[in-house]
Amino acid sequence: MSAQFSKVLIANRGEIALRIVRACRDLGLQSVAVYTSTESNADFVRFADDAWLLPGTGAATTYLDMRALIDIAHRAGAQAIHPGYGYLAESPEFARAVTEAGLTWIGPAPEALEALGDKAGARAVAEAVGAPTTPGSGRAVKDIEDALNIADTIGYPVAVKAVHGGGGRGFRTAANREDLPTALESASREAVAAFGRGECLLEKQIVRPRHIETQCLADSHGNVVVVSTRDCSLQRRHQKVVEEAPAPFLTDEQNQILVDASQKILSHVGYVGAATCEFLLGQDGTITFMEANARIQVEHTITEEVTGVDLVAWQLKIARGEELPSSMPAPRGHAFQFRINAENPANRFIPATGRIVELHEPAGPGIRMDSGVKQGTTVGTDFDPMLAKLIVTGEDREQALARARRALDEYILNGVATLLPLHRELVRTPAITTDFSVYTLWLEQEFMPSFSAPQELTAETSPEDTTTDVVVEVDGHRLTVKVPASLTTGGQQTKVKPPRRRKTSRVSADSGDLTAPMQGTIVTVDVQPGDTVNEGDRLAVIEAMKMEQPLTATRTATVSEVCVEAGSAVKSGTPLVKFQ
Repeated sequence: MSAQFSKVLIANRGEIALRIVRACRDLGLQSVAVYTSTESNADFVRFADDAWLLPGTGAATTYLDMRALIDIAHRAGAQAIHPGYGYLAESPEFARAVTEAGLTWIGPAPEALEALGDKAGARAVAEAVGAPTTPGSGRAVKDIEDALNIADTIGYPVAVKAVHGGGGRGFRTAANREDLPTALESASREAVAAFGRGECLLEKQIVRPRHIETQCLADSHGNVVVVSTRDCSLQRRHQKVVEEAPAPFLTDEQNQILVDASQKILSHVGYVGAATCEFLLGQDGTITFMEANARIQVEHTITEEVTGVDLVAWQLKIARGEELPSSMPAPRGHAFQFRINAENPANRFIPATGRIVELHEPAGPGIRMDSGVKQGTTVGTDFDPMLAKLIVTGEDREQALARARRALDEYILNGVATLLPLHRELVRTPAITTDFSVYTLWLEQEFMPSFSAPQELTAETSPEDTTTDVVVEVDGHRLTVKVPASLTTGGQQTKVKPPRRRKTSRVSADSGDLTAPMQGTIVTVDVQPGDTVNEGDRLAVIEAMKMEQPLTATRTATVSEVCVEAGSAVKSGTPLVKFQ
């Protein structure tokens, strides 16, 4: 069904909102941004043709408020809504509400969202069209007893997946019967927090697989095109960290299986719009369908770079009824995307907060930056920790990696801990650069145990604590020296404080306290006074930015006091558990 529109409300924020603003501008469409009070000076707000304040705080009362978004669309004179990714992008309820309000939904029909957004339903579709699938429950499990019976039938290890939602949230694995109750409880709890629904299904876990996906476009005329493949195997807790396109080291036969399965699945549900079909590639070369994401993906950028196809523009054109060409340009060259998340890789990827006090983004041949921040941006815990995406393209994989090393070395971001130190190491690691022996758990199981990142500026480093680069010449030799920033402020001799390190979730030798590593909400408390814990035992779980973080003991100790309970909102450094 075609629709005519000239003004698009973007129901999202950050870099993807800016990306959609730019696509609208290229097509001669007006864009409307929505924002929170802390984002009033963000680029996606400044560069949009119109912008409206969302009066709440946090995702639930802003970017997840369907009524508020539709109301603003009407007030702003927008005729269409683009949801971006995340938030309400895969909500059939929102898609239906948008169309019922007389607006154009830039995405698949609610029926297609329902068919593919439910992992059990997507699996049923895959089975119906003959796409390869793994043994599993085929439905949401009823309770733990039901889950145990199913797992005994299909065999361990098993994967527990939230039926609704995606992005790695609500996903856990269980190696045996003893692990399954905890995995099911944790996956369901995280799914409720992220998607409002906690149903989970079970599938046989494929050991050491690669994660392969296809970028697809489908129009209202019945055409389904697979634009390119991607490899997304570098993950942490099922959250992608680095992606590349096209997926390397695939046979022609494997490529054809991916293309055929993707086209059949999307055609079966009458899909219209951009979509990603995700697969697992086993060590034996076997391909199995995992799920379909009914939206534009974070990593769409690398497909755009190797094909020249503007995927976001095509979302808009498809919504206007335009027909896809019979084929898209074949991929040329190779591209990587590096997610620049506000997370501390040296401290179990704890989400980081603070103010960006220095920012220099790389440039040059083959470099693209999709960023949602700038110098002076304050990073909090209300939203997803991804700040920006660095996309690097080369004539081949080797050149792309060389450019990536150069770009990452040029990239300066101070004030908030990020994944940059991790990325710099990854692009110099033989398992990625030459052997390509990575799999979905490789980063956690093989690389991270030996990774050591340098101390970076964090939210707890104030501007007077920072350093600055000063250029000096010694006998004509240009040198760059780091000095306390306070020494360069108009010659004022301000007292320099020693850098303060971010508090981490550790048992303090001085106080005996387990403290909160970040601002967040306590999900569970797993100990009580009198319990004896050993190193590695889980003490509590904290949730921030819709992600759960387990907090563990670092030594043997006896619990003397539990200072919080499930549901407690805590600040960084808050005592959680005290020990004798």
